Amino acid sequence: MAAPRGFAYEELADRSVVIRHHGRKATTLRGGRAARFTAEAAAGDPQLVMARWTGDYRHGNERAARQHPRNAARRR
Repeated sequence: MAAPRGFAYEELADRSVVIRHHGRKATTLRGGRAARFTAEAAAGDPQLVMARWTGDYRHGNERAARQHPRNAARRR
């Protein structure tokens, strides 16, 4: 599985956090959620944390699942 890339975050003066993915705003966190996010990003891999918090977290098996015989009816 490839590690998430392309994420960046910025803490604003009002203590909110803006998370961007490839330069486009993905989400804005405020209050307690922003504080939890910054603590988690400082303690772990920030790219992985941002991917999880924005919901842009892929597992790498999407293409294989699409080609599985169980999903053949959905391809038509």
